Amino acid sequence: MRFAVDTGGTFTDLVIEHADGAFELHKSPTTPDDPARGILDVLAVAAAARGVELDALLAEGEMFLHGTTRAVNAIITGNTARTAFLTTAGHPDVLVFREGGRTDPFDYTRPYPEPYVPRALTFEVPERIGAQGEVVRGLEEAPVLETIARLRELEVEAIGVCLLWATVNPAHELRVGELLAEHLPDVPVTLSHKLNPTLREYRRASSAVIDASLKPLMTDYLHGLEQRLRDAGFGGRMVMVTSNAGVLDAAHVADEPIHSINSGPAMAPVAGRHFARVDGASDTAIIADTGGTTYDVSLVRRGRIPTTRETWLGAPYFGHMTGFPSVDIKSVGAGGGSIAWVDDGNLLHVGPRSASAVPGPVAYGRGGTEPTVTDASLVLGFLDPQYFLGGKMKLDVEGARAAIERQVAQPLGLEVDDAAAAILTLATDQMVMAIKEITINQGVDPTGAVLIGGGGAAGLNSVAVAAQLGCPQLIIPQVGAVLSAAGALMSDLMADHAATFVASTASLDREQANVVLADLRARCERFAAAAGASAAETTIEFAFEARYPHQVWELEVPLRRERFEGAEDVARFREDFHALHQDIFAVHQPEAEVEILGARARVSCRLRDPDLMQVAVAAAEDLPADERRVYFPDHGWADAQVVHLDAMRSDASVAGPAVIESPFTTVVVDPGASARRAESGSLVLTIPAAAGDLPAATTAGAAS
Repeated sequence: MRFAVDTGGTFTDLVIEHADGAFELHKSPTTPDDPARGILDVLAVAAAARGVELDALLAEGEMFLHGTTRAVNAIITGNTARTAFLTTAGHPDVLVFREGGRTDPFDYTRPYPEPYVPRALTFEVPERIGAQGEVVRGLEEAPVLETIARLRELEVEAIGVCLLWATVNPAHELRVGELLAEHLPDVPVTLSHKLNPTLREYRRASSAVIDASLKPLMTDYLHGLEQRLRDAGFGGRMVMVTSNAGVLDAAHVADEPIHSINSGPAMAPVAGRHFARVDGASDTAIIADTGGTTYDVSLVRRGRIPTTRETWLGAPYFGHMTGFPSVDIKSVGAGGGSIAWVDDGNLLHVGPRSASAVPGPVAYGRGGTEPTVTDASLVLGFLDPQYFLGGKMKLDVEGARAAIERQVAQPLGLEVDDAAAAILTLATDQMVMAIKEITINQGVDPTGAVLIGGGGAAGLNSVAVAAQLGCPQLIIPQVGAVLSAAGALMSDLMADHAATFVASTASLDREQANVVLADLRARCERFAAAAGASAAETTIEFAFEARYPHQVWELEVPLRRERFEGAEDVARFREDFHALHQDIFAVHQPEAEVEILGARARVSCRLRDPDLMQVAVAAAEDLPADERRVYFPDHGWADAQVVHLDAMRSDASVAGPAVIESPFTTVVVDPGASARRAESGSLVLTIPAAAGDLPAATTAGAAS
């Protein structure tokens, strides 16, 4: 038995997978003050559902997989450790200068943010390594020891070290690390060349200080969670979801916590790719994960989950860059708990503020006073107030209605129903725009993609989203309400390794290239032999980071082979680079040589067969269909049939207007659309053509 837990902003999701592939879904409110308590709460819910004690349930578990936004939340809220930055003398402004760039080059009114580590905690190390690895200036240890004494006085809690050209010759950085370990043994240290051996100075420095700043927090959190799970009866292996769509042992993540940034959202594409293939027979999918706080969208293209090292914590150029591969995800503040509000100009907005888990939407009756997307959905009849979470939570319809009337309807001069519809329509519009950014803006036609709806609130307006995009098919997996947690169960144990390797295809030293690739293979094999010893299958993929001469940025080009035997292998690599450049930028220079800046290898250890996650669809005879009034933004009030998902047999169909309910999600089938229950348990919806422009009542709000 394996447990997968995703701690979200509103709910903590749990998926329990049995040895035969059968699974259970459970949800419980997140506890922001103590996330570990929320995890134990949802496990207790699962134990109660099975009629056993918590320790008996946990005793059956062989693996616990966990995804959390704790790391990124700590960065956003400024709750990381007091961190110092050590860098080469003469270069204290690496974190200040960054890489330049602005989203609007003519807007000089917006200042750049403060560096991740302030100048007051930035210290210069007297040393210098040259670009070829030569020692230009020897390391002077006496000033380093004086700096260490100063760090002790300042009560520094973590230290990031990034010296120039440490990726070519790490001797000085290693010695600084030894001195810190000797004189500040209780302060965690991150050395940049070990964590992120990239040529780009800012990215290497930024990743080092971000990683260091998270070590005290994440070490305490992971060790504390593991101990509490063990005290409760769990004796298996604990692994953490990482930001690159894989998992790593919790101890590894505690040592390098930067891997845990955005760990939760990275799993949805893994599950989405699986269901797009199983239920939609497609290798192109748009995965939309509707959480309580954000709407996270990603694109699977040709069966591959795209990753990027352009990962910003905050707005591009104005946040902080991790410099690490991460699943390419676009997020907007349009989740189920996103707050609707009217500004001084009488424009309606949805998000980015969220009611989160505490106090939550007004309908939860926990002290919330501001209307949210969930409140609007309840007022429109999408949600059954007596059946939320399978009846475990009763919703306050009148409270939600009063909040919308007070804070949205009256300021805009609308009826409450129209105001609620405006909230949902605006949220839908924001979701569509987010998807267009990762599809149309990148040359991908969404009409040729399958839309995968994940998250507990996905079914409320995914049909409307798909219709506006022109997606002919929408899939809501049976595990859609806990899509990220399900993705964790499908993920491989995965690690990335990198090495600096500067060369050109015009004069590539094939022997040196093979040495670099062989070293990467050895590192991957050591990881597989240790962490992945129990894997069913292990694969290693190699790539070069390359660019055209004089380009600023490089592309990651997969290698067909891990050795360059002759000139034809170099020629194939050039061809692959040209093709990739054409695919991404719609332009290439087939006559040009290619510059190589680095080599990368990814080792993936498959822990299970992803096709095991199936569900036997058996209809429950005691769940008759019902009917209730539902307000559709483009049609007004209509009588919609209400069908329980558990009452639908395989291949059973429902035509809209309809509402399909389960204990974990509600799927609204708009007029003109239809839903079919697939053998996998998923709902496969056929989408009508787009209805047209937004209703007049919400046009002003769309401008926001």
